[in-house]
Amino acid sequence: MKVKKVAKKVAKKMARKIAKPATPKAKSPKVKAVLLPHLRERWPRTRAERKARAAEYYKRLSATYPDAHCALDHEDPYQLLVATILSAQCTDKRVNIVTPGLFKHYPSATQMADAEREELETEIKSTGFFRSKTKSLLGMAHALVARHGGKVPDTMEELTELPGVGRKTANVILGNAFNKNVGIVVDTHVTRLSERLGLTRETDAVKIEEDLMPLFPSEQWTMVSHLLIEHGRAICVARAPRCEICPLNDICPSSRV
Repeated sequence: MKVKKVAKKVAKKMARKIAKPATPKAKSPKVKAVLLPHLRERWPRTRAERKARAAEYYKRLSATYPDAHCALDHEDPYQLLVATILSAQCTDKRVNIVTPGLFKHYPSATQMADAEREELETEIKSTGFFRSKTKSLLGMAHALVARHGGKVPDTMEELTELPGVGRKTANVILGNAFNKNVGIVVDTHVTRLSERLGLTRETDAVKIEEDLMPLFPSEQWTMVSHLLIEHGRAICVARAPRCEICPLNDICPSSRV
């Protein structure tokens, strides 16, 4: 009899288990650890947030550097084009020392096109890479004379067809000589600050420009580069940024204070 009772109890328990199957325990999702540098942790997630941050940057930097402008001395588009070509891998200060004598000897593209290679190399030697720069200057001058009557064109397409002229140089000319905001000049300062300020994750100049342009109104594009360059030279320097006196230190994701 005892065996029958035990058998009945076991049968009842089995029946309950079948009637109410055990609910499997929910497995917690596996979260992959994302290892990012300090800067990446505080990036705005949306374009709206990035635009708001960019607008505040622009407001503060404009107040800090009200006289920001192109640092290359020039009187016309031709002079600015020559100076910009010379500024590659060279300081603006050095270029401004060299160009007064250069423009005295070659006041226009026509005179530049007729320059002797050796003489031109000697005049610009202190700017560095003088042989390749001489080649670019002569090629540019010949192209201006042959295609544009010696005048500097005012479109991106025509400028970038000139020897020695890329998008960065063309942006400098269009923005500062013709007051046309076609793009944003991306030099070493703009590259460094754009990343530090959380405006881009890119390192390629063209991609950085593509990231920056939607964040600012087009009428600000030329000034954006001037402001970032000024700030990069004065405070947000490459090796030891002076965060303690930076006007952006309370909103900059790279601030050390």
